[in-house]
Amino acid sequence: MIYAVGDIHGYVDPLDRALELIAADGGPDAPIVFLGDYVDRGPDVPGVLDRLSRGMAEGRPWTCLLGNHDRLFRRFLDDGAVTDGVLRPGLTWLSPPMGGYETLAAYVGRGAMPPADAGSEALDDLRSAVIAAVPEAHRRLLAALVPSHETDDQIFVHAGLRPGRPLEDQIEDDLVWIREPFLSDPRDHGRLVVHGHTALPAARHHGNRLNLDSGAGFGHPITAAAIDGRAAWVLTRGGRVPLTP
Repeated sequence: MIYAVGDIHGYVDPLDRALELIAADGGPDAPIVFLGDYVDRGPDVPGVLDRLSRGMAEGRPWTCLLGNHDRLFRRFLDDGAVTDGVLRPGLTWLSPPMGGYETLAAYVGRGAMPPADAGSEALDDLRSAVIAAVPEAHRRLLAALVPSHETDDQIFVHAGLRPGRPLEDQIEDDLVWIREPFLSDPRDHGRLVVHGHTALPAARHHGNRLNLDSGAGFGHPITAAAIDGRAAWVLTRGGRVPLTP
């Protein structure tokens, strides 16, 4: 049995509830794969990264995957970039739909945030302030995020796979950003693909893939799931609820 947690997006209290559900179902040492997107949109990105970095430091059997929003935050810290080659023209990490503004404000305060049309000098100053405010443990966690995790029965990724391409030939852009043609492809990928990234009203099993992004970035609950082979259950306070194709 392995457990997975869908997109979190800066909501630490729902994350704590998901962890409680997993501990109640599988014990305190249950193996968990977190599917990425820990940052952006929500109010407490530092709290989320604290929870995850502390668990990793304690040696818990946790695997933290890289999401597209995590990659954007990591790039900003590394070199000040607010764009990504996969983003559509005119959209940056600090554009309102993306949520990067909320992540940075959580570290430095809204009063320190420049206006949306600020120039490069203001962004450089902001980056310096953020670097000073982000704990080293958070930087280490972001640097250690991995794009995929494999078991005998599952492939865990943030966004999905390029259909027809072996896992070893997948590129990071697809693993953290892809939607189509992955979402509409009905073929079997050899193992169950467990992913997030594309928000749905609730987790859904599609037979060949399992989407656990239940819209936490838009204020909806975080999904915690138990997975055994290709069988999956959403964890609730009332017990397991089967997810069937």
